[in-house]
Amino acid sequence: MELRNVAIIAHVDHGKTTLVDNLLKQAGAFRANQQVAERALDRNDLERERGITILAKSTAVEWKGVKINIVDTPGHADFGGEVERILSMVDGAIVLCDAAEGPLPQTKFVLTKALARGLKPIVVINKVDRQDARAHEVHDEVFDLFAALGATDEQLDFHTLFASGRQGWADLSLEGPRKDLSPMFDLILSHVPQPKVDLDKPFAMNASILESDNFLGRILTGRVEQGTARVNMPVRVLRQDGSVVESGRLTKLMTFSGLDRVPVEEVQAGDIIAIAGLSDATIPDTIAAPEVAEPLPAIPVDPPTLAMTFRINDGPLGGREGKKVTSRQIRDRLFKETEGNVAIKVKVSEEVDAFEVAGRGELQLGVLIEQMRREGFELTIGRPRVLTRENPETGEREEPFEEALIDVDEQYSGVVVEKMSLRKGQMQDMRPSGGGKVRLTFHIPSRGLIGYHGEFMTDTRGTGMMNRLFLGYQPWAGPIEGRRNGSLISNSDGEAIQYALFYLQERGTLFVDPGVKVYTGMILGEHSRDNDLDVNPIKEKKLTNIRAAGKDEALLLTPPRRMSLEQAIAYIEDDELVEVTPGAIRLRKRYLDPHERKKHARRAESEAA
Repeated sequence: MELRNVAIIAHVDHGKTTLVDNLLKQAGAFRANQQVAERALDRNDLERERGITILAKSTAVEWKGVKINIVDTPGHADFGGEVERILSMVDGAIVLCDAAEGPLPQTKFVLTKALARGLKPIVVINKVDRQDARAHEVHDEVFDLFAALGATDEQLDFHTLFASGRQGWADLSLEGPRKDLSPMFDLILSHVPQPKVDLDKPFAMNASILESDNFLGRILTGRVEQGTARVNMPVRVLRQDGSVVESGRLTKLMTFSGLDRVPVEEVQAGDIIAIAGLSDATIPDTIAAPEVAEPLPAIPVDPPTLAMTFRINDGPLGGREGKKVTSRQIRDRLFKETEGNVAIKVKVSEEVDAFEVAGRGELQLGVLIEQMRREGFELTIGRPRVLTRENPETGEREEPFEEALIDVDEQYSGVVVEKMSLRKGQMQDMRPSGGGKVRLTFHIPSRGLIGYHGEFMTDTRGTGMMNRLFLGYQPWAGPIEGRRNGSLISNSDGEAIQYALFYLQERGTLFVDPGVKVYTGMILGEHSRDNDLDVNPIKEKKLTNIRAAGKDEALLLTPPRRMSLEQAIAYIEDDELVEVTPGAIRLRKRYLDPHERKKHARRAESEAA
């Protein structure tokens, strides 16, 4: 059977997974009466809750006697490691672009990778049914982006489709009949080349996706680069340095059909397959016949730019809500994550019972923490910090920079420009984007954006959109002002009392409700001034035998500020931690005892002097 391998790549929320749903339906992957969830490929709970794709997935359909392997990829830059690996499995790419928003930073990121691989992308202007769609303008912007990224003349001569993934149609022109997605299928067959492979060489493939299954163990997905794979054939696993990791047999061989993995006896080069039977193989190892001595080349993945410290939960409430609380359990889980997630690096910290976890961004590490929390882990997490490096030529200290693309209403542009400049952001461009909106482009140190997103949403009344893309390393930009307000810190253990909280809310913004368990050193709220303040949240009203009018008036509390996991991690300072358990997210000081805190603060001041 003829084969085509294609990836769907785009910026977050431009409609990749919804389009794949309709491709599967129209190619007959589902029965007519089959109930299928929306965004069927987003099977992970976190993906469904957040409406984003976190893990790349493979699927396959048959069209006019040709098998088309389709790979859906994540849209966030934090999960860019997934996109880079997937592009090595395919011979073509469908680049999706929102007809209203146009090309955004992640469009630029995935397109850069696709063009570097020599792929000739098919451009799909999606969501043309939006009221604010500007399909032809966006088409011109995409062409300009191709040119700016150094596309060859052949790549610049790309084919374009206008589509609505949700309504399930695509056409070569905006005025087309808008029937179905058959123009997209036909364009894939005519424009995406067949895999160029050698069937006579011995079997070899690179592992690109790693999953674990309760029955089959480790499942490795990748494209067969050469030769033929058969069930129970002996194989060796080679690392990139040529060393042999393990020898074994392919106990299970599967190809993709719709949403399912289908067992087969034999697979030839060019197809995307999933294999089981190996215990140590990981990404990007080469799995090959015993006579193959050299590993296949693997795509280098961009290095991590952000790190956090994962520690055991040593607070007074530690061990009450989670089942997995020891440093050994945390260590095993983190190192298991690195096997399937090549963009994350883990090393043992100098601190006792702590680990340094480095990744692409706050979202990626936040997703890992949320997954661990749901698995029953208890952790404390330190403030995110950027990973700097020394320039090998000049010896100058460099830090990661990002390009931030911001769409805001004109009335909020002033406050955004002011806040970004305080965080060492340099404006590159400012242009009207229609509908009373302005598009701002900044180059800013990654650490300047840590903790800014919540403030940005407040400043723009929830209407602003900010997209980021890793730009590269540039000279250290100097000190950036952190949080201006201090913390309200509990000086007692017990349950927070409404009477005490009523009088504490005059001092700042509270994070806790009455009845919540508190302990010495726990952060209860944000102080209205710039210093930390120790307060008593369990102080009760003194009982007297005097009754008077107005003596027992209702104590009305302002609803506390509730933080998501990512907001809490971005909020804390260097001397603070986030305590994460299956039942709660708490903020606390690193040193719970007030005398210990003062001693360490004095030591830090003397070292700084």
